[in-house]
Amino acid sequence: MISILEQLEERRAQARLGGGQRRIDAQHAKGKLTARERIEVLLDDGSFEEYDMFKTHRCTDFGMDEQHIPGDGVVTGWGTINGRQVYVFSQDFTVFGGSLSETHAEKICKIQDMALKVGAPVIGLNDSGGARIQEGVASLAGYADVFQRNIEASGVIPQISVIMGPCAGGAVYSPAMTDFIFMVKDTSYMFVTGPDVVKTVTNETVTAEELGGAKTHTSKSSVADGAFENDMEALAEVRRLIDFLPLNNREKAPIRPSFDDANRIDDSLDTLVPANANTPYDMKELILKIADEHDFYEIQADYAKNMLTGFIRIEGQTVGVYANQPMVLAGCLDIDSSRKAARFVRFCDCFEIPILCLVDVPGFLPGTAQEYNGIIKHGAKLLYAVGEATVPKVTVITRKAYGGAYDVMQSKHMKADVNYAWPTAEIAVMGAKGATEILYRSELGDPDKIAARTAAYEERFANPFVAAEKGFIDEVIMPHSTRRRVARAFAALKNKREERPWKKHDNIPL
Repeated sequence: MISILEQLEERRAQARLGGGQRRIDAQHAKGKLTARERIEVLLDDGSFEEYDMFKTHRCTDFGMDEQHIPGDGVVTGWGTINGRQVYVFSQDFTVFGGSLSETHAEKICKIQDMALKVGAPVIGLNDSGGARIQEGVASLAGYADVFQRNIEASGVIPQISVIMGPCAGGAVYSPAMTDFIFMVKDTSYMFVTGPDVVKTVTNETVTAEELGGAKTHTSKSSVADGAFENDMEALAEVRRLIDFLPLNNREKAPIRPSFDDANRIDDSLDTLVPANANTPYDMKELILKIADEHDFYEIQADYAKNMLTGFIRIEGQTVGVYANQPMVLAGCLDIDSSRKAARFVRFCDCFEIPILCLVDVPGFLPGTAQEYNGIIKHGAKLLYAVGEATVPKVTVITRKAYGGAYDVMQSKHMKADVNYAWPTAEIAVMGAKGATEILYRSELGDPDKIAARTAAYEERFANPFVAAEKGFIDEVIMPHSTRRRVARAFAALKNKREERPWKKHDNIPL
């Protein structure tokens, strides 16, 4: 019996060594952790339960029958993050470059299936050279099996992908279907076709970093939601994100004890909005002053900066926030910001996370580039997402809310539950100057008359009271009391139930 136990430990030691010490050293030399080290950092100490440690590939072609490494390039199992269960797979670049084989895919599919059964998030740590060429179509079939499970799990359990090395070809599509994608600067990249193929087909010369690095995908393509300096920071941020999320779509997000008084008054908010309507201010300041302990977990911070998205807590409860940012493009809605916010709103609605919308929007960004690239359809994505959401929805208008953008930004007409406005709010079809130039076109030659007409229009419409008179605004509130009013609104809505007509699924304007 002792010898059998010793054999088991020897086999485990061999499996833990992956591709061998030389390859582990090479991984460390690149500034990267190994697959198992990443799991140790991500999960609570001693919580990891591994599956399929000894599983190996079945390929016999190209001399593969002589190369059997236990685990076959991916470490799978479950553990806990701050005591809450998650499933995880971590690709091992030291074993066949982390390439995906038929059995590699089977290991990932097993934990995806188990996660769906028990209702726990799946976290994928991706570091792979792609499909294992020696296995041909079997590896492609493995990818498709993983993709199908991503689809079935979508909206049921949170799925998070961390790109910690190469991710190319078919490998990129599994992360693309997950809820959040994080990357590590300088050591990770994602693309469908690499620089060499791009050079051959289009004659463009581009580096892997330029084509699919962290900066590209967080600031240009919007594929990734965040980028971090190294493996340790990325994994720490995933732990932080998990704390904001429910384990599945039938549970609520965890409520963390808060020592920040929900009735806290912040007098500095009374002077946040400048006297000059064209002067920008930082909407992030308002978000931080509403949030418990001034903690804001921003999503896609480097993309479409005219829209802010992320998570805060109010009285310990997770709340999703999307807000116009007057510091960038005056807070206008455009294609990128509409897509960014729509995706975020839909995630929150999937997982019963209440939504707070902070509004200062002068309208949609004009121009041929926007129209030619489909601002109508992309703007409709946000409109659709907001109207579709049945979670508690609270809106605060701080300054401008003009035109169709007023409707899109969680107006009362899109079934928002509680709509507040600051006294500085201006709710109208457009700004006073533009409106008077249309209404009194015949008087454009007389600047004094136009100035008087503009002043009259501002007095009549450049305030929140016309909307409040019609019940479109529930209350005009003092800026300093915003946290208290928002907290009370969400407290009143915690048992909200809203049913929509049965349908197989919607047809959002993609």
